Amino acid sequence: MTGFLVRARTLWALGVRNLLRVAVYRIGLRTGLHPVCRIHAEPPKGPFFNWPVQGSPEGVSGRSDWRDQVMLFGHIRIDVGDTPPDWMTGVSTGRRHPGAAHPWWRIGDFDPAVGDIKAIWELSRFDWLLAMAQRACLGEESEFRRLERWLQDWVERNPPYLGPNWKCGQEASLRVLHLAATAMIFGQVATASPALIQLVRIHLARVAPTIDYAVAQDNNHGTSEAAALFVGGSWLSAAGHPEGRRWMQMGRKWLEERTVRLIGADGTFSQYSLNYHRLMLDTMSFAEAWRRRLGLPTLPESFTERCRAAVRWLRAAVDETSGDGPNVGANDGAHILRWDDSPYRDFRPSLQVAMAVFDGRSDRRLDIGGHQALRWLGIPHPTQHAEPNSDFVADDGGFAWLRRGSAMVLLRYPRFRFRPSQADVLHLDLWVRGRNVLRDGGSFGYNTDADLMSYFNGAPAHNTVEFDDRDAMPRISRFLYGRWAKTSAVEDLKVTDRHSGFGACYVDYAAARHDRRVELSADGLTVIDAVSGFRKAACLRWRLVPGDWRLDLRDGIAVLRDAETEVEIRVEATPPWSDARLVNGWESRHYLEKTCLPVFELSVHREAIIRTVVRWAA
Repeated sequence: MTGFLVRARTLWALGVRNLLRVAVYRIGLRTGLHPVCRIHAEPPKGPFFNWPVQGSPEGVSGRSDWRDQVMLFGHIRIDVGDTPPDWMTGVSTGRRHPGAAHPWWRIGDFDPAVGDIKAIWELSRFDWLLAMAQRACLGEESEFRRLERWLQDWVERNPPYLGPNWKCGQEASLRVLHLAATAMIFGQVATASPALIQLVRIHLARVAPTIDYAVAQDNNHGTSEAAALFVGGSWLSAAGHPEGRRWMQMGRKWLEERTVRLIGADGTFSQYSLNYHRLMLDTMSFAEAWRRRLGLPTLPESFTERCRAAVRWLRAAVDETSGDGPNVGANDGAHILRWDDSPYRDFRPSLQVAMAVFDGRSDRRLDIGGHQALRWLGIPHPTQHAEPNSDFVADDGGFAWLRRGSAMVLLRYPRFRFRPSQADVLHLDLWVRGRNVLRDGGSFGYNTDADLMSYFNGAPAHNTVEFDDRDAMPRISRFLYGRWAKTSAVEDLKVTDRHSGFGACYVDYAAARHDRRVELSADGLTVIDAVSGFRKAACLRWRLVPGDWRLDLRDGIAVLRDAETEVEIRVEATPPWSDARLVNGWESRHYLEKTCLPVFELSVHREAIIRTVVRWAA
């Protein structure tokens, strides 16, 4: 198939309506004819909130970050103080954006002189509002004064619709959600100051004209912006602003439509990503909490049911011991509406909130941080408890989780209803006693060199088989693969008293075939990989938890041991493998973070069956 036909078929898969939405948006910006290019507003002057604020709920504590230091993206530590930060400087690069006075729609997406624009946006998501607001409710008036000072400084240094912090409708939406959450904490939703209402209105005036573009992405942009329009619009409507009702209805419509379209019946979100799944659920949980607080009409059952399915998906993915989960899919460091000090990679607080809001149940094994969030949000803590996690297949997105004792396995197989961001077909993740023994590489960054993007998004960053030094799908652009892989067969989930088993296979665009069958018990994992149809070589990779791994090759068997994890891995192939080695690879557990880890590689040059057996103490 020619490159033109590959591109044409891929664009068709994205949807004609979405392509038209994107085309209209981009042409409108380039010509300056889009309505969003003509909006103007004067920056409001505070105070935005009023002292005294209401006291804190019983039994809560405040976040400790944003007082002296904060960890951005979960790993970049910066010092903070009374003086507001420079809103135009990237937290990872230290480079200042030169476009502070430029209309946002004239600023490029990937300026190499600036670096990753997300490193600039992070400070302007207003996460600091919640930390300072909590401490103010606990009696620290100085934190309230600092909050006001920072917010006024942001407004003055980011005039409406000028500079990089106005470039993205989702970024504006996340600020609206954090402003609304702060008003809830302070008990000032119904008594919001004129300056605060005006600030929300300015943001929604930026979001509403471009909601079609956000929807065309079929990702978290549409859900975030819909939630902001619903929350902010209802707030403005209650305050007597005429645009509020229209924006609220617009947001409600897209909340309903986006959940049904983007969340599958089994709970998979369109981005096939653990972190984006959390971002979406945090957004939906807050929108529902806000709806209850304002006594707005309930959203339809279809909305609630899809959110409930998304909760089941996230619960299946989270390791109960650590709160972490497989590093699958794109990971941009997003962590919004944080109510406690849990680290970035702890998904339990978000999961407990979403379970309470949409399912009316809790899980005592996951109850770390969630009760704090529920108290701040005014959501009763559920008295009903969910049943223990068990094997779960989300066939709508190609995810199968097996659980036995202290072990959890994820098998990722291709069911791409939406565009895939990574070539992770038949990737396998293994967790034992809270440790991610066999792990995914993550995604590192969105504005980096081509080699790093190719590595992290491609087969070498996943526990799968790479055929002929290429990915299972040809890359078309920075964020787009062509000829999306399709599962050709799926084995039914088989559960016995001792084992849980599952399998799937696919044939890629060059006729290479990979069958993978997994069987999990309380003390071991067996993986059978059958590979065929390739031209030169097939390379199986096992990406290992960092440690002191030793490789022993004898009698056609490769044995890997690590004393710290007390795990042994034995790999053999029929016919025998041609090469086996332990090499260094990269992983990215947080956005813009790159660390080294050991990777076992085994290569065969003809059709073969590869058997991997992993053992540990039960």
